[in-house]
Amino acid sequence: MATSEELHKRRVEAVARGVGSTISAYVDRAGGGTITDVDGREWIDFAAGIAVTNVGNSAPRVVEAVRAQVERFTHTCFMVAPYESYVAVCEQLNALTPGGFEKRSALFNSGAEAVENAVKIARHATGRPAVVVFDHAYHGRTNLTMALTAKNMPYKHRFGPFAGEVYRVPMSYPLRDGGLDGATAAARSIEMIEKQVGAENVAALLIEPIQGEGGFVVPAEGFLPALREWATAAGVVFVADEIQTGFCRTGDWFACEHEGVQPDLITLAKGIAGGLPLAAVTGRADLMDAVHVGGLGGTYGGNPIACAAALAAMETMRELDLAAAARRIGAVMGERLDAIAAGDPRVAEVRGRGAMLAVEIVRPGTLTPDPAATAAVSAACHAAGLLTLTCGTYGNVLRFLPPLVISDDELGRGLDILAAAFG
Repeated sequence: MATSEELHKRRVEAVARGVGSTISAYVDRAGGGTITDVDGREWIDFAAGIAVTNVGNSAPRVVEAVRAQVERFTHTCFMVAPYESYVAVCEQLNALTPGGFEKRSALFNSGAEAVENAVKIARHATGRPAVVVFDHAYHGRTNLTMALTAKNMPYKHRFGPFAGEVYRVPMSYPLRDGGLDGATAAARSIEMIEKQVGAENVAALLIEPIQGEGGFVVPAEGFLPALREWATAAGVVFVADEIQTGFCRTGDWFACEHEGVQPDLITLAKGIAGGLPLAAVTGRADLMDAVHVGGLGGTYGGNPIACAAALAAMETMRELDLAAAARRIGAVMGERLDAIAAGDPRVAEVRGRGAMLAVEIVRPGTLTPDPAATAAVSAACHAAGLLTLTCGTYGNVLRFLPPLVISDDELGRGLDILAAAFG
């Protein structure tokens, strides 16, 4: 087997430079809470492929389901010759997602596709053009979703012009907005929408219940319910982007459940299928069914192998009660992160929910972001065998997304490495 060094030399000659990687080691196998590279080195995984492998890598049910489906058929295109597993995934999503109303679902390949299709559905159903998003938001890398995404580098720089009729308003960011309560922060955003866009022009209000790439920003309590109430009154489609927060990650099946928010549409991907590419839009039947036949779809959307994996992954989540596992992980991690913060003035805040946690790093005594210190801590983790990720508009947030099946021993060893990296 080639070494990581040998593989990297091949990569330089074959892979476009614009595709980056967090570490230079090349993976051989992974499972539970660890990854093993081709040189035999073990890494404790606090990334889960960016919140994808919630059920762990090569989860037994997923492996079995994928193997069985590959032996039956690999592709027909649901739009050409449909199959049961696509229908079954939609049934599961309709039942699992928040809201007691009648729902429909449509399946796609990636989170960005799900977001684009949610916007298409909202515009078609309302006849309105405008989409409202929030500061620090991340929604994808396609032309429309780059417009929806807030951060320039590396996602938007020199890739424009972008799609129009996208408007950005302030997010509730308690650390950086003076501790505004949720209702006040929502009123500020709503006033901007009404004055600068006009509620009657807004098709969709799109928000991550906890922001992902933007820094794991958790809005103040009451922010989401107030926006939901306004959207209902204004005839605006409330879209929850749960691509990173979904499927037990935050201690509930979906982050909206924490405050009882029921979105009109919800976008899903990442943790849905145990590592296989699948995404979905689920929502109110009247909205989803407003689109004409043939208006939604895609060649690979709801591929039968990915659907088999999703059904197995969701069964694993239920069987192992991974929402409860996320809460346990959050309790253990939160205590250790609070201890790190208490002894290190660079840590401005520990935040998150369940197994979606982060620390924001600043220059001591200020709220000035310190991306260099953040990168240094993350690099020290990598050197010691802990896979961590950074994020945030300012590049100064360390985020932690362990697989929800990580063992107590693996979690503890990872937290020991992290504490040492802060030094």
